[in-house]
Amino acid sequence: MPSKKRTIVSVTDWTEAARKLADEVTPAGPEWHDSVSSTPRHQLVPRWWEPIPDSYPFAWGLRSPQPDQPWAEVYADETLVTRVGSLHADGADLSDRPMGLPTSSSTLPGLIVRMLHLLDPHEHDRVLDVGTGSGYSAALLAHLLDDKQVTSIDVDPYLVDIARERLANFGRTPHLEVADATGSLPDTDYDRIIATVSVRPIPPTWLEALRPGGKIVTTITGTSLLIDAEKHTDGITRGHVQPDPATFMRTRHETDYPARLDHVFNAARDQPGDETRQLAGPLPDLWDDWQLRCLYELDTPDIENRSATRDDGSQLLWLLADDGSWARADSETKTIHQTGPRRLWDDLERVQAQWTAAANFPLHNLTVELGPDRNVLIGPDDNWTINL
Repeated sequence: MPSKKRTIVSVTDWTEAARKLADEVTPAGPEWHDSVSSTPRHQLVPRWWEPIPDSYPFAWGLRSPQPDQPWAEVYADETLVTRVGSLHADGADLSDRPMGLPTSSSTLPGLIVRMLHLLDPHEHDRVLDVGTGSGYSAALLAHLLDDKQVTSIDVDPYLVDIARERLANFGRTPHLEVADATGSLPDTDYDRIIATVSVRPIPPTWLEALRPGGKIVTTITGTSLLIDAEKHTDGITRGHVQPDPATFMRTRHETDYPARLDHVFNAARDQPGDETRQLAGPLPDLWDDWQLRCLYELDTPDIENRSATRDDGSQLLWLLADDGSWARADSETKTIHQTGPRRLWDDLERVQAQWTAAANFPLHNLTVELGPDRNVLIGPDDNWTINL
């Protein structure tokens, strides 16, 4: 769910704002220009959440269009967070300050268009849109194709109901249904599947429901890897990792995600570990170096990383696991502290060394093979076959 610097759109009519947005986000996918320029995003996202600067713990404040520029933010190429935890912006008060992780959003239109361009639906294709959210991607698909060719699912009944209502208000009536994306699907016969939630592994129900020649576009949970793959006549779905990163919320089965690992972080913040050693090289930046972060997450899933920068510019990096394992690296003291049943920093160094030995190949060199007994990413040599 990436974001980018906002471009202010100063216009008096939403159709002009939508057209300007389409001009900005569809040069590489011109077939989607009419869909973007014809979709009233403001009707799908009347209010949203934005992070409150310098709040701790991290809190969110309610936002709505500004009276003097009502279309400026809604028609920017930016993600609009619509729900935090269990609190949707639709039912919130201005005084509400929820804390926690976003659980629904309207993803930045440029990324949606990029994924739809990869999906490349044809005139009579049946498309499954996984992760209804605000209904924006379903609206774009239904405009290009036809309402009856588009099915959209979400695990949250409220999101499905309100998206159905708002889409109908401007004449769009795709089939919307409450469903767990990792379980049974509303149908078993699709030409295209696009997901704006991340998964790992690719659910077998998706692969079974996809027709030969059909395509999947999705992201891998815990990483920034966007993949597109096509199902072949032998039943195997093959494809590639895309060059640019993309991140989405992971699939969930409940109203909210599990709590962050604050209890582990409290122990890891500044206490000595049961193992201390010297930092072997520069402190990696797992945010900027997204490729290393993705490889580490693929190797050692579900590790929460946090970082901080001191006033003098020195940096701290924490790795946290739900079994109580943690590691802390300090660029000022050049030390590593680790504790718990796993040595998380050792895992990171192993992955980094293996990638360095493979000449730090770009991750879009990874290929994808998905099938009943094989759900893997394959690198330049056999050392980089990674089970999803």
